[in-house]
Amino acid sequence: MSLLNFVKSKTFLKQLGVAIIGLLVFVVILMQWMKITTNHSQKIEVPDLSKLTISEVKVKLEELDLKLKIVDSANYNPDYPPLSVIEQDPEAGDFVKESRKIYLKINRPTYQNVIIPDVLRKSRRNAETVLISVGFRIGNNPKYIPDIAKDVVRGLYHKGKAIEVGTKLPKNSVVNLKLGDGNGR
Repeated sequence: MSLLNFVKSKTFLKQLGVAIIGLLVFVVILMQWMKITTNHSQKIEVPDLSKLTISEVKVKLEELDLKLKIVDSANYNPDYPPLSVIEQDPEAGDFVKESRKIYLKINRPTYQNVIIPDVLRKSRRNAETVLISVGFRIGNNPKYIPDIAKDVVRGLYHKGKAIEVGTKLPKNSVVNLKLGDGNGR
């Protein structure tokens, strides 16, 4: 029997029909199973969790059958209460399914401590740039002391007290400079 005769035979056409019907039944069953197991029509709106404490967030998410995961707490934002949510993913208003994890970034209680870099014997301009880049603010009232070099850093102080290089201060602290006046020996 040739291949062309086999393709035209009733046996082949019956087998082809059974295979197509079986495939269609399998696809329909698979689609129904996917709808049931993936909760396709279910939507839960993610609430706005900003400025809430962890305990308040837990209660709110448990009511909605959502889970929380704390990702980071390295940032401090003075506009938010300490240990409250400053960022969330997915964002408020997004729709998710039940048991979805909501990833949270928490506000630190204070700024993190930063080491005072070595800016002694550097120009005022250079020292200010370095101090600002690591997170400090520069005070408006530098102290001038007799020194041969004008506007060269001879010391640092914070809240009226001298501070040493390597000391740790909270980020965003005000650091004042002790500078040479250019009239000394």
